[in-house]
Amino acid sequence: MIGKSYRPHCCFRLLFLLLPLPVVAQRQVSEVRADGHTTPMLVYDAVRAGKGCAPLAVISHGAGGTENGYVYLARAMAQMGYTTVVMGHRESGPEAMRVDILRHVPEAVESRKTEQARLLDVGAALKWADEQCRSPFRVLLGHSMGSETVMLEAGAKNIVGVTSPPSGQDRFDAYVALSPEGPGNHFPDHAWTKIRKPVLALTGTQDLALNGRGWESRLIPWKEMPGSIGKCQWMAVIDGAKHMNFAGAGAEAGHVNAMAMATVGSFLDGARKGNCPLPAVKAGMTVQAK
Repeated sequence: MIGKSYRPHCCFRLLFLLLPLPVVAQRQVSEVRADGHTTPMLVYDAVRAGKGCAPLAVISHGAGGTENGYVYLARAMAQMGYTTVVMGHRESGPEAMRVDILRHVPEAVESRKTEQARLLDVGAALKWADEQCRSPFRVLLGHSMGSETVMLEAGAKNIVGVTSPPSGQDRFDAYVALSPEGPGNHFPDHAWTKIRKPVLALTGTQDLALNGRGWESRLIPWKEMPGSIGKCQWMAVIDGAKHMNFAGAGAEAGHVNAMAMATVGSFLDGARKGNCPLPAVKAGMTVQAK
């Protein structure tokens, strides 16, 4: 256990996520990215009142996923008032993984071409969203390989040859990395030392890394970040949470997802204000802030 455990603002948010909620409207859209390929997206409309543009949440799925996944995350963000766009990364989707999953996943997550394509997808999502309504606040969220996309966008160095652009454009106001990768296959030591934007890195004590390292390796990116104004760089650890729980799968997923979304909500509330004090204590989770 590390840092301070807490009760995310809490009971209200957890209750909010568990009670019956209004249906979130969904629609399939697409946008042509900078290289001429098309990015498919599933949009969840913000549940909100009032005028003006809603804040924007863009979600990057893990290797083998599609825009139809991470439903719990997308719906929760829409319920929080965010126009939510789940990107489909075709170069690292199910078709790219279908021949030999054990062989292709490591190749995909270490591929310069694949990561560049993912960042071009991010650009396409922003292009589509900006054409609808320029959001006053934008957050990029990603799980597993999607967390690599998050960190590359935010400015992390890499060892697979992804250059800037498309990496390091830092086009978002905040970042959420679920199951972030430590140094090794993709990132060098000290890859995260220039990231100063608000970042929430979230993992679990059963969230083992792809390279065989323990879950503790997922804490390294946060440890190497220099900190941000208002203590808006958080590392949260959920006791017993497994890797695929953060994708909405597994027996523990409901509990893990509720705790994760309560944490995401508290973090983003603070990030939008520029001040992120930790909420009160809750058993089963630890958190630290910079």
